[in-house]
Amino acid sequence: MCGIVGYTGHQPAKDIIIDGLKKLEYRGYDSAGIALLEEDKIVVRKKKGKIANLEKAIAGEKFYATTGIGHTRWATHGAPTDANAHPHINEDGSIAVVHNGIIENYMELKEKLEKEYSIHFRSETDTEVIAQLLGVLYKEKHNLQDSVYAASKMMKGAYTFAAVCDQEQDRIVAFRKDTPLIAGLGDGCNFLASDVTPLLKYLDQIYLIDNGEMVVCTPNQIEIFDEDYKPVQREPLHVNWSVEDAQKGGYQHFMLKEINEQPKAVSETLGRRLDEEGHVHLDGISLTKEDLARIHKIDIVACGTAYHAGLIGKYLIEKFTGIPVEVDIASEYRYRDPLVDEHTLFIAVSQSGETLDTLMSLREAKAKGARVLSIVNVVGSSVARESDDVFYTWAGPEIAVASTKAYTTQLICMYLLALYIGRLNDHITEKYAQNIIGELKLLPKKIQKILDHSSKIESMAKLLYNRPQVFYIGRGMDSAVAYEGSLKLKEISYINSFAIAAGELKHGTIALIEPETTVIAIATQDFLYPKMYSNIEEIKARHAHIISLVKEGHEEISQISTDVIEIPDCRDEVSPVLAIVPLQLFAYYMARERGENIDKPRNLAKSVTVE
Repeated sequence: MCGIVGYTGHQPAKDIIIDGLKKLEYRGYDSAGIALLEEDKIVVRKKKGKIANLEKAIAGEKFYATTGIGHTRWATHGAPTDANAHPHINEDGSIAVVHNGIIENYMELKEKLEKEYSIHFRSETDTEVIAQLLGVLYKEKHNLQDSVYAASKMMKGAYTFAAVCDQEQDRIVAFRKDTPLIAGLGDGCNFLASDVTPLLKYLDQIYLIDNGEMVVCTPNQIEIFDEDYKPVQREPLHVNWSVEDAQKGGYQHFMLKEINEQPKAVSETLGRRLDEEGHVHLDGISLTKEDLARIHKIDIVACGTAYHAGLIGKYLIEKFTGIPVEVDIASEYRYRDPLVDEHTLFIAVSQSGETLDTLMSLREAKAKGARVLSIVNVVGSSVARESDDVFYTWAGPEIAVASTKAYTTQLICMYLLALYIGRLNDHITEKYAQNIIGELKLLPKKIQKILDHSSKIESMAKLLYNRPQVFYIGRGMDSAVAYEGSLKLKEISYINSFAIAAGELKHGTIALIEPETTVIAIATQDFLYPKMYSNIEEIKARHAHIISLVKEGHEEISQISTDVIEIPDCRDEVSPVLAIVPLQLFAYYMARERGENIDKPRNLAKSVTVE
């Protein structure tokens, strides 16, 4: 959550930082601000709301600073107001700070600063504590770098912050603990940012800053120091995402663009993991037959959309490998003292690779002896770096807060991983594996077919967008698809949406079904189709508006449904990849008809780096 951009070089910093913040607005958009080193003083400008509000407020001002920091916020401590917006400054205005994450002991530090130094705080945030603490330390150390290091030893929590000082005109110092930070190498300039998207138009070489490290940026140098204050030598990483990857490309919203990029993303993820003979090849994963013999169970842990991918993964891994699988919500996992040991394979799933709940669960499992494998989209992210094995998706940058192509590529990774293990332990035959792989290879064209016929879903949304609530039901893997479809709708349209396993309807939920209630019934598992048919009959008897999602050829379901959405015919095992696409489109069109801010839904951020 929240986005940081820092620039130091020889060009005016304001426009570069503002441009970078726009690229990070998906991480937070409650407020935005900028701190610029103008001659011998720091100028801070910040405004509640979107970055456009900040731009408007400073439109008439001229700035000459070539060093500065900026921030776009997702509120944690203190309401989204001008006063609580970042950057925050110390009492005499000589130091400015931007910050992601949470300082868990901020009240203790605040009380100490108030009592011992008579500091007067202007905001409700934990971030101001950092600025005031640095101000006190700077008077002792006369050096921003030393002050930042000393402050890091006094703070507890998960955080990243960047600071500037009016006495050090071309220098930015930042510290990373559990939330992401990147340093970028430019030509006569250098950058700091929460992720790579603000940097793509300026450079293609970055440093991934590790946990517990401090980084010092000047126009001509980037220095990294470890948690013991020792210099770190590290090779920069080449970034192969393009500026075009992170732009809308003519689509009205990033979400629609990313839905339409799914055929390519699925094809890329498959293509990089299948050899010419169609066998699964998992570079970056060194799991051997002997390793697998020691694995007695698998834990899949994730949050939100990634958790729903994990639910599909459970079905696939158990079916293809015969190994028992548990799926846990990451925010709950480590607080239940999970039964994990050296015979556990722990699979962390995270689009950003920076999801703090997932990262902390990973550390818990690793401390108990588990082997850790991660499925992530961002190369070099925290989850990836702390894993024994990494399975990268190839979704490309995903900007919209509501995840779409990252989810479908996570599913593809689950298929490939399950097939790989299933062949490794001989639970499935080569013939069966090749049949599934053949079906997977057909998915990009089948997804494209769904996208090409999206007008029917758009028409449904025009009729239903004002309905107060929508129910999603399904059985087997379709129940997991229902959860994800429901989440997409509530995330961006704010319609009260509820998903449930269809067999549970009669155990309470059916009491909520009444005339004109919208129910989306997902029935793509052929062996469960008769059961779903009966569930739909129960709902029809209560005069609900039923949209049934089925494979082509199940024409009889139209007799008991108000509307039918068809996906191309396929094996039951791969239907979840196809079934989610119409539900993503339905959520998108419903939100668009309601006039919502689709890419930046309220109260949500893309990368959740707080617990």
